[in-house]
Amino acid sequence: MKKFKYIFLFISIILLNSCNDKEITVLEKTNFNENWFFTNSENLDDNNYLQTVNFSDWDSITLPHTPKIEPKIVNNQWQGISWYAKTFLLSDEMKNKKLFLNFEGAMNIAEVWINNKKLIKHQGGYLPFTVDFTDDAIFDKENTIHVKLNNKDNPITGPKPLKTLDFNTYGGIYRNVWLVAKNKLYITEPILENKIANGGIFVTFPEVSNEKAVINIKTHIKNETGKTASLLIRNTLIDNGKEVISVNTKNYDLDSKSNQQIATNLNVQQPKLWSPKSPNLYDLKTEIIQNGQIIDSEITRIGIKTMKFVGQDFYLNGEKTFLRGINRHQEYPYVGYALSDNANYRDAKKIKDAGFDYVRLSHYPQSTSFMNACDALGLVTIDAILGWQYFSEDKDFQNHVFKTARDLIRRDRNHASVIAWEVSLNESWMPEPFIDKLTKIAKEEYPTDQCFTAGWQSYGYDIYLQARQHRLKHYDADLKKPYNVSEYGDWEYYAMNAGLNQDDWSGLLQQERSSRQLRSAGERALLQQATNIQEAHNDNLNTPAFADGYWVMYDYNRGYADDLEASGIMDVFRIPKPAYYFYQSQRDAKDPFGKPMVYIANNWRKNSSLNIRIFSNCEEVELFLNGESLGRKKPTINTVSNNLNHPPFTFELPKYVAGKLEAKGFLNDKIVANYTVNSPEKASKIKIEFDLSGREIDENNNDLIFVYANIMDENETLITDVVDKIKFELTGNAQLIGENPVNIEAGIATILLKTNKNTQNIEIKAKTIDANLASSSKIK
Repeated sequence: MKKFKYIFLFISIILLNSCNDKEITVLEKTNFNENWFFTNSENLDDNNYLQTVNFSDWDSITLPHTPKIEPKIVNNQWQGISWYAKTFLLSDEMKNKKLFLNFEGAMNIAEVWINNKKLIKHQGGYLPFTVDFTDDAIFDKENTIHVKLNNKDNPITGPKPLKTLDFNTYGGIYRNVWLVAKNKLYITEPILENKIANGGIFVTFPEVSNEKAVINIKTHIKNETGKTASLLIRNTLIDNGKEVISVNTKNYDLDSKSNQQIATNLNVQQPKLWSPKSPNLYDLKTEIIQNGQIIDSEITRIGIKTMKFVGQDFYLNGEKTFLRGINRHQEYPYVGYALSDNANYRDAKKIKDAGFDYVRLSHYPQSTSFMNACDALGLVTIDAILGWQYFSEDKDFQNHVFKTARDLIRRDRNHASVIAWEVSLNESWMPEPFIDKLTKIAKEEYPTDQCFTAGWQSYGYDIYLQARQHRLKHYDADLKKPYNVSEYGDWEYYAMNAGLNQDDWSGLLQQERSSRQLRSAGERALLQQATNIQEAHNDNLNTPAFADGYWVMYDYNRGYADDLEASGIMDVFRIPKPAYYFYQSQRDAKDPFGKPMVYIANNWRKNSSLNIRIFSNCEEVELFLNGESLGRKKPTINTVSNNLNHPPFTFELPKYVAGKLEAKGFLNDKIVANYTVNSPEKASKIKIEFDLSGREIDENNNDLIFVYANIMDENETLITDVVDKIKFELTGNAQLIGENPVNIEAGIATILLKTNKNTQNIEIKAKTIDANLASSSKIK
């Protein structure tokens, strides 16, 4: 039998130093990701699995988890039945407490048994669900949990069948699970409570200015103590560890087996407002006080902001704002959706670093860790329910959609990053009564003037998500409501029909005109992608759209196709293409998240274009070849750059001369940035890099890190035409995931490193198969 550990739940002792509160034990949520068992099988019925006490034939795994490690290009994604199980002990301190298990995401139909008793069947893989197992917990021996998952096509949960779907949905318990223990007078969980605009903690901002903000906090309390409880609620606003203001409510008497939502206001002077340039966040501590004791306590991360539309213009905190954005799918190669929290943060960090202030969450609710990262980094989000080219008249389907709209808002309503709710089935024609119901739900669940709905049909929604790639004329001058160019830059350069019928491939343009270019496609193809993006983004700025979103940030799998969808400005391994730097150049150098930058988009070799394109946010750029100046220029203004914040620079060279191209960027006549490209020489070494993107390896949980083996010459120039493979070797308590040996693509071979809380002193070795090149590097 494989070795496993019992889970012991630790008790946090909170010593309170205000209001003469007494010391009390408060039981907090505990990460429940470790020591699970897993199997894929459809040969046994439920009773056989539930009677399993010997898991020797099951895999020992840690969450997040995917049921199958997929190839880089996924043609036949695994679908079927999988089982997860875990044994755990509960301490005596847990007796007489409320006990919950919170699943952040499990694909797609989840059934949960505790100690062989079925407690829940949950439909849908993108939103959380909570299991109350208070009455079924055992304290004198092991508890056992079984989870059965079914990720086959489902007509109720949608979207359309995987074989024709334009993205993959993968499987597994692919997000965190938490064990939560509370006293029986407690703050509830909003999705479990299933009350309109209620449950848990709900924070709104009825008044916001630079001088003053009013924070309205609604706290839903439930009393299951068996007797009337006298209590008050204390809310404390904390800024970087310092108390800003603390307010107690009056005393309330709450009868046994009853619940109540209690509202209070905090008046904050000179608040720090949240915006993409200044993503200021506060911690709001909400406590139930009874007889001077803290009975329950929760921390909510909030950002104070106010939004409004004037005509078609968007105002954030009173300032007219344009949001340059991107769309994102949440998949990683090989592991599908089973990302670590840090991996989600790194994805968000790359989006911010690329020059974006907005991300459309396509086309489903994404992880809480990604939402948290958007809050912290200042990435505005449009938060979406699941939907893509699938609608059914079936009432069960429609009711499920309505439920997901409510659950999405209940989960994410306190996130500072959310500006609108995409309660719309993307690219799925919906009848008007159906739209009316969805928009009504949003207004019910977020009943303030800060609730905006968004949808891809113009009817009914506050914001029209008008995708230019779905029509030849993407801008309707008669449209008077706010609109967002939700997708652009891909499909309109890919298919002649420029419509929604993606099953008809008869009108495809030539490959060299497409924005779908792998990073290995070469200089000409990657510059064409950048040209398409520049032209489309520049044209968007001719319209009164308040935001636009390029399709897409990262290359991704479509399942039905035998290749990657390659319109990403970074590839599937999160390596940038030249278009990444075009967007980065559109952020002002003086922006709090910007800096002076210059980037030469060309390679410099015999077959390189002599038309040198440079992306920069500087006022002028000077180009040098082998130390000799080729001139100093201002940006090139033409019909595809006249609306840009920072048009590219172009230099036309008479001939190729091997050596060093160097671009220097000037602001106020001073050199503030430079970038160098060297003609490649003979490959002579491997440089190993680890993609941490602002987050060190998580020492307490599983983590996922891309490892890059770069083939370099002696000048540290990437050699992009090497045809070879890299064999990776690992020393230490971790795991390599992916093809190994792996093909070198445009000079880089990539593999995933999965670490855990016991990971230390990791060493990666990389060696070419054919050439005699090798290297090693330590990460921890």
